[in-house]
Amino acid sequence: MKEKVKKAFQERYKHQPSLIVRSPGRVNIIGEHTDYNDGFVLPAAIDKAAYFAIALRDDEEIHLAAEDLNETFSASVNELKPVGDVSWPNYILGAAAQFQKLNIRMKGFNAVLCSDVPIGAGLSSSAAVECAVIFALNELLQTKLDKFTMIKMAQKTEHEFAGVMCGIMDMFASLMGKKDHLIKLDCRSLEYEYVPLKLEGIKIVLLNTNVKHSLASSEYNTRRAECKQAVEWVKQHEPQVNSLRDVTEYMLDKYVLPKSELVDKRSRFIVQEIQRLQQGCEDLEKGNIKALGKKMFATHEGLSGLYDVSCRELDFLVDFVKNNDAVIGARMMGGGFGGCTINLVKEHEIEKLITAVQPAYEAAMHLPLTYYMAGVEDGTSMT
Repeated sequence: MKEKVKKAFQERYKHQPSLIVRSPGRVNIIGEHTDYNDGFVLPAAIDKAAYFAIALRDDEEIHLAAEDLNETFSASVNELKPVGDVSWPNYILGAAAQFQKLNIRMKGFNAVLCSDVPIGAGLSSSAAVECAVIFALNELLQTKLDKFTMIKMAQKTEHEFAGVMCGIMDMFASLMGKKDHLIKLDCRSLEYEYVPLKLEGIKIVLLNTNVKHSLASSEYNTRRAECKQAVEWVKQHEPQVNSLRDVTEYMLDKYVLPKSELVDKRSRFIVQEIQRLQQGCEDLEKGNIKALGKKMFATHEGLSGLYDVSCRELDFLVDFVKNNDAVIGARMMGGGFGGCTINLVKEHEIEKLITAVQPAYEAAMHLPLTYYMAGVEDGTSMT
């Protein structure tokens, strides 16, 4: 990929890029939708990444090319605003705009983007791009920003230019990833620790539904509002409560369930998931991957039945593998309504599993099933 993006840059702009940045996508083992509720998450950077080649210009023009899409886009540093008709430039322009918000003088630049992070698969392809751009501009503009600042800038890019009020997990995992480790991130304090991921004889397999329902972005913001409503109702009686991180199921029974069964379901999943993640980290410390796998299945049940962000395609894939001894754990991953399931699978059984699940899924859903192996890698860096 590095050579591909370098060659594309040279052919398009007739000069060498100043630098190339590799910024990975991410998986999340457990802890879904907990990040914007001040909970914990357990992500890892993966061996699929966005590659961003860039060189500054002497004027204020920005020239962009998405090599995989065979598309180009131009803008001016004086008019950085969201673009309505194509989405990919927003992740780059939005990242550049964050430097201006810090009163850093932006320069024009030429850039080429290549990526092997599947789009719409729940692997945070957009965060990979945002982190790549911010990392690259930080280097070229010599702004010496620390990684925490860059993470928050990438999150604001998503909020302001993509319109998705995401939490901080995706950007954190992309920038802070460590090979063969998960990151246990406290999304309230931003304290984190690296948890070794010892998967002897087990691989992470992603099964892609190849569907992305249009509900994803709007329902994501709706879930945030529902969680916020639960917190407001509890806080009326328990003033120390500031997020679902502070809420217990007893509080939900007392203050939320009588008011709204729907809001109770949403918030109950989050409260349970925060607890489940902490227990999952204990499983990892003990090397008990089997117990962690059971929690992954429980997470999927909650995402489907309580949080209502799954879909029939995702449910089919989890149901298909849950009684298979080769699969230690499985669940839908990401915002929901499509994308991938993440599966912990015994290495010697992977081929057999794919041979069974692929035709079954395609016959039932009339969609192709694709799959990816995901290794756990280091975070964003120059390459």
